[in-house]
Amino acid sequence: MAACNSEKSNKVNFEIKIQELPEYVVGKEGLRKKILQKGNSWKTPLPGDEIQVHYSVKLEDGEILDSSHDKGKPFEFKLGQGEVIKGWDEGIATMKKSERAIFTIPPNLAYGETGSPPLIPPNSTLVFDIELVSWNSVRDITGDGGILKKIIKEGEGWATPKDVDEVLVKYVASSADGKTLSRSDDGVEFSLLDGYLFPAMTKSVKTMRKGEIAELTVKPAYYFDGVGNGIKQPNLNLNIHLELISWKTVVDVTGDKKVLKKLIKVGEGYDHPNEGSLVKVVYIAKLQDGTVFERKGSDDEPFEYVCLEGQLNEGLDRAVMTMRKGEEAIATISSEYIPGYQIEELATADFVLYEIKLVDFNKEKPFWKMDTKEKIEACDKTKNEGNVLFKDGKFQCASRKYEKALKFIQFDHSFNDDEKCQSNTLRLSCYLNNAACKLKIGEHQEASKLCSKVIEYDPRNVKALFRRAQAYLRINELEKAEIDIRKALKVDPNNSRDVKLMYKELKNKQKQYVQHEVEIFSTMLSRFRASGS
Repeated sequence: MAACNSEKSNKVNFEIKIQELPEYVVGKEGLRKKILQKGNSWKTPLPGDEIQVHYSVKLEDGEILDSSHDKGKPFEFKLGQGEVIKGWDEGIATMKKSERAIFTIPPNLAYGETGSPPLIPPNSTLVFDIELVSWNSVRDITGDGGILKKIIKEGEGWATPKDVDEVLVKYVASSADGKTLSRSDDGVEFSLLDGYLFPAMTKSVKTMRKGEIAELTVKPAYYFDGVGNGIKQPNLNLNIHLELISWKTVVDVTGDKKVLKKLIKVGEGYDHPNEGSLVKVVYIAKLQDGTVFERKGSDDEPFEYVCLEGQLNEGLDRAVMTMRKGEEAIATISSEYIPGYQIEELATADFVLYEIKLVDFNKEKPFWKMDTKEKIEACDKTKNEGNVLFKDGKFQCASRKYEKALKFIQFDHSFNDDEKCQSNTLRLSCYLNNAACKLKIGEHQEASKLCSKVIEYDPRNVKALFRRAQAYLRINELEKAEIDIRKALKVDPNNSRDVKLMYKELKNKQKQYVQHEVEIFSTMLSRFRASGS
């Protein structure tokens, strides 16, 4: 009798404690929640996940009607698929793993006006004690039910492979009746850029973390294209057991997938070279068949060069600029980024492989750490480097140098009067020299803009007028070109041989343009007469 009284006393005390707990409102339809035991994770399940819960249920102020504990195993269902009452779908979506909570579910979220005879009368409010034991995540990867992924084993960390990475996976693909159609027990490595076997493999791997194991249910559209590619098993779902063992990070250096850098050995720290850095590297260049056609440097005597000064092909240069000290990588570079080689095999190659090791590098002092004197000196030095590149015919590299030089004196509010005078002289010189580069590489519109900046400050600058007229002439702005030529001749009528030659070229173009217009007019007139007759 004493034991019975003690049991009733404990039950009463427990119910009193529940009543004292804070209650939360879930949604807008009257669902209420009290947390008895906090979960041990920050994650909550999502629609489609396979849920395992323990529960007990009673009518409000009534006795327990049902309990999963009595059945000896958790209750399982898919969240958000209408397999349980709406109050469960809404409430359990707020729970964390191992969380236990009391949910008070109104009739509209339970069995409504009809109830569920004989246990649950119409319009009943139900009280559930629910513990979220665990769940298997199920994701609709394609959004159309084409690939459903259930996580069997969680992966490590948070990162997932990117579009151009190389992955190592194990898989078993089988039919709905369990027949194995394809497998790789030892693992298979492939680039996500190229794909492997069928689209579902690539799409799924990009959602996985290292070490993750998943079960995929795949519709035919994602494993067979109808013309013999993929696994031939039309109109039946495919089951794939997939494990992501690891992957190698690949960087799309230029953003067009034509310079790809695969990480082989991680470097030190987080810093990497920038434009103007003095770099020490060792590299071997190979054709697609493995033939070595170039070697530079060794561990004892690495090859030294300055970034973006045209000493390397642009693709290799930019790949090195993404590396850290001590890093080793393989760069796959499209032949478009490797001009100038006189090797017959290279001329027909789609891409070249570079095995690279960044031994060391020294970055230039950033302009925001310089005093005013250092900024002017750096601008002058960089401008002169551009002049050397221009004389060597490296116009694109020279253009970048002039643009870089301008950055040193971009903010001159702290300069004194003498320094402002020096910086203005340098600025105009960089604009003019860069305009000459733009003319050489065919960027005539940019050339005209740079000259306009000089003319805005110095309207009688003959070089700026001459180069802007050149740019206008190339883009057939003939009237504007003539205005600039006349101004240049007026400013310097005696020392203007090049301007006079360009004026002659302008007159020839104008004559050709007038003749072209006459021909067009004559053709139109002939057509009108023909139609009139």
